[in-house]
Amino acid sequence: MTRTDGAAVQPTEPLEPLSPRVMGASPVRLDGPAKVTGTATYAWEHTLRDPVYVHPLQAAVARGRVVSIDTRRAEAVEGVTAVLTPGNAPRLADASDRSLAVLQTGEVAFRGQFVGAVLAGSPETARHAASLVDVVYEVEPHDTQLHTGRRDLYRPEKINPADEADTEDGDVDAALAAAHATVDETYSTPMEHNNPMEPHTCVAVWEGASDGGEPRLTLYDSTQWPYGVRTTLAQLFALAPERVRVISPHVGGGFGSKGLPHPHNVLAVLAARTVPGRPAKLALTRQQMFSLTGYRTPTVQRVRLGADAGGRLTAICHEAVEQTAKFKEFAEQTAVQSRMMYAAPNRRTSHRLAALDVPAPSWMRAPGEAPGAFAAESAMDELALVLGLDPVELRVRNEPEVHPRSGLPWSGRHLVECLRTGARRFGWDARTEAGTRREGDWLVGLGVAGSTYPVYGGPGSVAEIERTADGGHAVRIAAVDLGTGTWTALTQIAADALGCPFDAVHLEIGDTALPAATVAGGSAGITAWGSTIVAAAREFRAEHGEDPAPGARTRSGMPGNPDMQHYAVHSFGAQFAEARVHADTGEVRVPRMLGVFSAGRIINPRTARSQFIGGMIMGMSMALFEESVFDHGTGHVVNHDFAQYHIPTSADVLDIEATWLDGPDPHAGPTGAKGIGEIGIVGSPAAVVNAVHNATGVRVRDLPVTPDKLLRH
Repeated sequence: MTRTDGAAVQPTEPLEPLSPRVMGASPVRLDGPAKVTGTATYAWEHTLRDPVYVHPLQAAVARGRVVSIDTRRAEAVEGVTAVLTPGNAPRLADASDRSLAVLQTGEVAFRGQFVGAVLAGSPETARHAASLVDVVYEVEPHDTQLHTGRRDLYRPEKINPADEADTEDGDVDAALAAAHATVDETYSTPMEHNNPMEPHTCVAVWEGASDGGEPRLTLYDSTQWPYGVRTTLAQLFALAPERVRVISPHVGGGFGSKGLPHPHNVLAVLAARTVPGRPAKLALTRQQMFSLTGYRTPTVQRVRLGADAGGRLTAICHEAVEQTAKFKEFAEQTAVQSRMMYAAPNRRTSHRLAALDVPAPSWMRAPGEAPGAFAAESAMDELALVLGLDPVELRVRNEPEVHPRSGLPWSGRHLVECLRTGARRFGWDARTEAGTRREGDWLVGLGVAGSTYPVYGGPGSVAEIERTADGGHAVRIAAVDLGTGTWTALTQIAADALGCPFDAVHLEIGDTALPAATVAGGSAGITAWGSTIVAAAREFRAEHGEDPAPGARTRSGMPGNPDMQHYAVHSFGAQFAEARVHADTGEVRVPRMLGVFSAGRIINPRTARSQFIGGMIMGMSMALFEESVFDHGTGHVVNHDFAQYHIPTSADVLDIEATWLDGPDPHAGPTGAKGIGEIGIVGSPAAVVNAVHNATGVRVRDLPVTPDKLLRH
């Protein structure tokens, strides 16, 4: 095979034969019994003696300064150990990251920011005492409104994770002017919050140095990245990293919100330093999470498409406006999918930010791709209507032979096969013209969208393998299971690589006492950790043979993958949805969804299906329900609980099916697997919105699709 520049491309080392008994099988989840019986230990549940409980004080203004804090009534409450304020909190060694500089100054950057904390012998006492603290503020004018007419919009230097903010190829304006058919529309998505079932929790224990060295810090944390928490907090508190231990064997969901340390981690450690030797327990309430643990930025996106008479794109222009915090920049990669999804000789993408007096946005499942695909795939649906083409056929006609920007060959794309397979299985040929199919009081329509997600997973993980006395193998790596199936899938990978039975592997994860692991994010966990385990297993077998003695041990880091420089490596998929809209009330129901994905080898069909359909449900939720309603007068989210922040229930989730084109991608790594955790959400919102349009003839371009937006038309 050759690249487009004529250089030869060497294939990666051939994949070893994989045992059908292990890889591709669906053993019962190893963590399942512990979770259904309630014995799995989450961060709050570790047994620790004589803890203090921490209840935060939060700023009641959107911008200003704390002038005074009267703590006398709180300190007089029986059981209160201490009240922390900016005036008495321990000093951090490094306060350069303003988002983590907790209680270091009296400055208030957003409503809900920590301005103090009460430590007490019970959670109830701490909460009651916190209500007795009087805080006086010097209030300053605040600015929280995102709109495209702002004169202070600016271009970030980089967008998440480290990409260029703007790109341009060809002459977009000239191509749009000369196009046979065009679409020029603006789409918007609201602020959304991650809302994992387990709240963000951190239990900190600060112990004095009994060995004459530095103190030791132990954290029981609900995190997607134990080593990231360790590294960050060690720097903040001037500790050597090896003096900080983060323990996280089970995590109750995260969706990206637990991928980085947050202020509550710092506050828990400040509390622990105040009462050395005693555990300090802090679990954010559901309402507190809406201010303190990140969210998906709202976006306003203008998408312009041009096509010739045959339906081939001549121009793509995708321009995104989003918000960030004044105190810390986060630039979501909203338009990146439009750089490579479809073929077009002329394309432009851009990102502009408004810096506001709001909490900092952060990662939320498929950051960038999820809101960006809603706009781009809705625009493709609109273009198909203008051209009089079937939406599936329009996408097929614009299939790029190579990556449109880099010119690299695809490692394995198969989007056309996903579209064709999905259309056949979903009964796409029954689709009618918009607004023409009615069953009783319900208008019925079908929608489709394409999806993609890049393969991440650079170096940074290390695995250790040891032969145990019982003839098995201990496999150690500080990976994390968010409920995604890591315990089971990594055991399968290790058993296959070691050539041993599944139950002969004893996996150890979720602890920085184990070898380092990268973040459980970007759909990169299994790819990165699995590749590292395979490398360690190969080295172990080469060093110790097929029958090693007990105690034989090997430690190895994740190998580099040169193919990532020579191939465009992505997962792809196609999602289909049926929408039913009540003709009188505008109520929307989604009785059927189907996703067909190309994501390399599927290691465990049971857990993979769960990931795919979970993403699709979250995408349906994004399309129909989720919206964090921000009160610009007070500077906070008013629907900050599950009573008002709407997400699907079991009654909303009916027939949802996920399938895949199984087959290893040899360029993605030694397992041949690519990420699946996020691609399920990417095309799902657009598929639902496109189905609603097909049912009603009404195009909703601002999420979520609620009855009022349909009935007004």
